[in-house]
Amino acid sequence: MKKNSIPPLPDGELDVMQAVWACAPPVTRAQIHEILENTHPMAPTTLLTVLSRLAKKGFLRIEKATEETGDRFSRYIPLVSQAEYLASQSRRFFDRLCGGSLPAFAEALCDSGLSREELEELRRLLKEDAI
Repeated sequence: MKKNSIPPLPDGELDVMQAVWACAPPVTRAQIHEILENTHPMAPTTLLTVLSRLAKKGFLRIEKATEETGDRFSRYIPLVSQAEYLASQSRRFFDRLCGGSLPAFAEALCDSGLSREELEELRRLLKEDAI
Protein backbone atom coordinates (compact mmCIF):
# COMPACT_ATOMS: atom_id res chain seq x y z
CA MET A 1 0.00 0.00 0.00
CA LYS A 2 1.48 3.35 -1.03
CA LYS A 3 1.96 5.83 1.82
CA ASN A 4 -0.34 8.49 0.31
CA SER A 5 -3.05 5.97 -0.54
CA ILE A 6 -3.59 4.58 2.96
CA PRO A 7 -7.31 4.97 3.63
CA PRO A 8 -8.56 6.31 6.96
CA LEU A 9 -9.85 3.66 9.34
CA PRO A 10 -13.10 3.80 11.29
CA ASP A 11 -12.53 4.26 15.04
CA GLY A 12 -13.03 0.60 15.98
CA GLU A 13 -10.57 -0.64 13.37
CA LEU A 14 -8.07 2.05 14.34
CA ASP A 15 -8.35 0.97 17.99
CA VAL A 16 -7.45 -2.58 16.96
CA MET A 17 -4.56 -1.43 14.77
CA GLN A 18 -3.18 0.66 17.63
CA ALA A 19 -3.24 -2.45 19.82
CA VAL A 20 -1.41 -4.38 17.06
CA TRP A 21 1.19 -1.62 16.75
CA ALA A 22 1.72 -1.71 20.54
CA CYS A 23 3.03 -5.29 20.30
CA ALA A 24 6.08 -6.84 18.70
CA PRO A 25 4.90 -8.79 15.63
CA PRO A 26 3.58 -11.35 15.11
CA VAL A 27 0.64 -10.64 17.42
CA THR A 28 -2.02 -13.03 18.66
CA ARG A 29 -5.70 -12.31 19.16
CA ALA A 30 -5.19 -12.81 22.90
CA GLN A 31 -2.49 -10.10 23.03
CA ILE A 32 -4.71 -7.66 21.13
CA HIS A 33 -7.71 -8.50 23.32
CA GLU A 34 -5.65 -7.91 26.48
CA ILE A 35 -4.62 -4.43 25.32
CA LEU A 36 -8.16 -3.47 24.30
CA GLU A 37 -9.82 -4.96 27.38
CA ASN A 38 -9.60 -1.87 29.60
CA THR A 39 -10.14 0.91 27.08
CA HIS A 40 -12.09 -0.60 24.16
CA PRO A 41 -13.61 -3.92 25.26
CA MET A 42 -14.71 -6.09 22.38
CA ALA A 43 -16.22 -9.56 22.17
CA PRO A 44 -13.74 -12.13 20.80
CA THR A 45 -15.92 -12.76 17.72
CA THR A 46 -16.13 -9.02 17.04
CA LEU A 47 -12.36 -8.73 17.34
CA LEU A 48 -11.88 -11.59 14.86
CA THR A 49 -14.26 -9.85 12.43
CA VAL A 50 -12.35 -6.58 12.73
CA LEU A 51 -9.01 -8.37 12.24
CA SER A 52 -10.38 -10.05 9.09
CA ARG A 53 -11.57 -6.68 7.78
CA LEU A 54 -8.15 -5.14 8.41
CA ALA A 55 -6.53 -8.01 6.52
CA LYS A 56 -8.89 -7.51 3.56
CA LYS A 57 -8.00 -3.79 3.55
CA GLY A 58 -4.27 -4.63 3.43
CA PHE A 59 -3.38 -3.45 6.94
CA LEU A 60 -2.58 -6.93 8.30
CA ARG A 61 -1.37 -10.31 7.11
CA ILE A 62 -2.86 -13.33 8.86
CA GLU A 63 -0.63 -16.37 9.39
CA LYS A 64 -2.08 -19.68 10.52
CA ALA A 65 0.01 -21.53 13.10
CA THR A 66 -0.24 -24.68 15.19
CA GLU A 67 0.65 -25.00 18.88
CA GLU A 68 2.59 -27.99 20.21
CA THR A 69 -0.74 -29.32 21.48
CA GLY A 70 -2.07 -29.36 17.93
CA ASP A 71 -4.40 -26.40 18.47
CA ARG A 72 -4.50 -23.98 15.55
CA PHE A 73 -4.38 -20.21 15.97
CA SER A 74 -3.71 -17.11 13.92
CA ARG A 75 -0.92 -14.57 14.16
CA TYR A 76 -1.26 -11.05 12.82
CA ILE A 77 1.53 -9.07 11.16
CA PRO A 78 1.04 -5.36 10.44
CA LEU A 79 1.64 -4.42 6.81
CA VAL A 80 1.23 -0.69 7.51
CA SER A 81 3.31 0.86 10.27
CA GLN A 82 1.90 3.35 12.74
CA ALA A 83 4.29 6.00 11.38
CA GLU A 84 3.12 5.38 7.79
CA TYR A 85 -0.52 5.61 8.84
CA LEU A 86 0.04 8.80 10.82
CA ALA A 87 1.97 10.42 7.97
CA SER A 88 -0.73 9.52 5.46
CA GLN A 89 -3.58 10.78 7.62
CA SER A 90 -1.69 13.97 8.47
CA ARG A 91 -1.18 14.64 4.77
CA ARG A 92 -4.84 13.87 4.10
CA PHE A 93 -5.87 16.35 6.82
CA PHE A 94 -3.52 18.99 5.41
CA ASP A 95 -4.72 18.54 1.82
CA ARG A 96 -8.46 18.02 2.37
CA LEU A 97 -9.29 20.16 5.37
CA CYS A 98 -6.67 22.88 5.05
CA GLY A 99 -6.71 22.98 1.26
CA GLY A 100 -2.95 22.46 1.22
CA SER A 101 -2.53 25.87 2.88
CA LEU A 102 0.25 26.06 5.46
CA PRO A 103 -1.24 29.17 7.15
CA ALA A 104 -4.62 27.40 7.45
CA PHE A 105 -2.87 24.34 8.91
CA ALA A 106 -0.93 26.49 11.42
CA GLU A 107 -4.13 28.27 12.43
CA ALA A 108 -5.90 24.93 12.91
CA LEU A 109 -3.04 23.77 15.14
CA CYS A 110 -3.20 26.95 17.20
CA ASP A 111 -7.00 26.67 17.52
CA SER A 112 -6.85 22.93 18.32
CA GLY A 113 -6.47 23.36 22.05
CA LEU A 114 -2.76 22.58 22.11
CA SER A 115 -1.14 24.33 25.05
CA ARG A 116 1.37 27.11 24.56
CA GLU A 117 4.04 24.69 25.80
CA GLU A 118 3.07 22.10 23.18
CA LEU A 119 3.19 24.71 20.43
CA GLU A 120 6.60 25.89 21.70
CA GLU A 121 7.82 22.28 21.64
CA LEU A 122 6.65 21.99 18.03
CA ARG A 123 8.44 25.23 17.16
CA ARG A 124 11.63 23.93 18.83
CA LEU A 125 11.44 20.60 16.95
CA LEU A 126 11.00 22.41 13.63
CA LYS A 127 13.82 24.83 14.40
CA GLU A 128 16.22 22.05 15.36
CA ASP A 129 15.24 20.00 12.29
CA ALA A 130 14.28 17.21 14.69
CA ILE A 131 11.19 16.26 12.68
